[in-house]
Amino acid sequence: MTEERVIMRLTCMFSFILLFGAVGLVVFIHLQDPEEIVHQQTPGYNNQDRRLRQNIADRVTTAKQSDSLEPSEIVPTKLQGTDRRQSSIMFSMKEQQKGEESNSIRLYKRRRRFVIKKTPILISMNSSILNLPTLKYEDRNNSKWKSLYQIQGERKRIMRETCSKYKSNNRRIITPYHVSRIFVEDKYRILYCEVPKAGCSNWKRVLMVLNGLASSTKDIQHNTVHYGNYLKRLDGFDHKGIYHRLNTYTKMLFIREPFEKLVSAFRDKFEHPNNYYHPVFGKAIISRYRVNATKEALRTGSGVQFKEFIQYLLDVHRPVGMDIHWDHVNRLCSPCLIDYDFVGKFESMEEDANFFLHLIGAPQNLTFPKFKDRHSNEERTTTKITQQYFAQLSPSQRQQSYDFYYMDYLMFNYSKPFEDLY
Repeated sequence: MTEERVIMRLTCMFSFILLFGAVGLVVFIHLQDPEEIVHQQTPGYNNQDRRLRQNIADRVTTAKQSDSLEPSEIVPTKLQGTDRRQSSIMFSMKEQQKGEESNSIRLYKRRRRFVIKKTPILISMNSSILNLPTLKYEDRNNSKWKSLYQIQGERKRIMRETCSKYKSNNRRIITPYHVSRIFVEDKYRILYCEVPKAGCSNWKRVLMVLNGLASSTKDIQHNTVHYGNYLKRLDGFDHKGIYHRLNTYTKMLFIREPFEKLVSAFRDKFEHPNNYYHPVFGKAIISRYRVNATKEALRTGSGVQFKEFIQYLLDVHRPVGMDIHWDHVNRLCSPCLIDYDFVGKFESMEEDANFFLHLIGAPQNLTFPKFKDRHSNEERTTTKITQQYFAQLSPSQRQQSYDFYYMDYLMFNYSKPFEDLY
């Protein structure tokens, strides 16, 4: 009996010792830094190595916050006071760290650009009061300049009143999307909103000459103008750059009578060979709106009729989306969000354009080009030609087309193009 008690006591003591040891081991592991446990098993790892790794991590964090350091600036290029074995280990660590840092910074910058593109900018005021074009003292007695200046005041007044009546923009939120059609000329501090079929090709030529990219507008080819990427867009800047230019640069746009602009776009894109508009828009329009279309027409998309084009334009379920060549100026340039300093019209292009160049102090030998950019042998789209095209439509289609562009007609003070419109 006594022997059994001794055995039981020894067994309990042994179990207690094992349990105490296990608990102690768990506590010890819990208190240890996991990273340190791993590196204690790595030959050559010491406090100096750990400090260096911490220094690298700190610099990476700083780079991410300031977005100003290049990957090559973040990783030390030289290790001092270490032996050859430690240098070899740290070189391997540095190369691995460098790759990880480069990837992290690339992802960070990509994410930052995405946020800049999508984040709204709250603009309380964007009138260019610091650089608003005004008549020079010597021009104030010139009846021509005074008349043109008064016309500008009236155009801007009508535009503002229309916006106040039909648009509610109390917060004036402008995103990079709203300024995506605006081109920047930094030398003369100009912002130009591109309206297709309203002299945009020649205006881009003028901006390129002002910027010193060419000596004459005649030297610049059509493809150079539209595909050369020589002019910067406002949405390419960060929020600070956009805000600064909206508030200090002279902002201008040129517009055109909406029906005339529409017919000009149709003639250019559908009555001439085109490798984009025929297969993309033409095929979809013919397929949807033409009865008994031929296989050839469905294959090429060529030969779209004006009436079919209008059916597509007025269809709320368009088979293809909107295009800048027939979109509203109200959508392209956001005149109710952006306070344009100068509003020119295609119908008085030469006079308005040269007045604008005079206001900004452009070289006297620079005038707005008169030549037709494309299909130079073809007559420009006029009021008479526009009426011929719209005569192909029913009164209902003409009314719907007018309703479609109603805000542009109202905002830029264009008369009704047909007497039967209401």
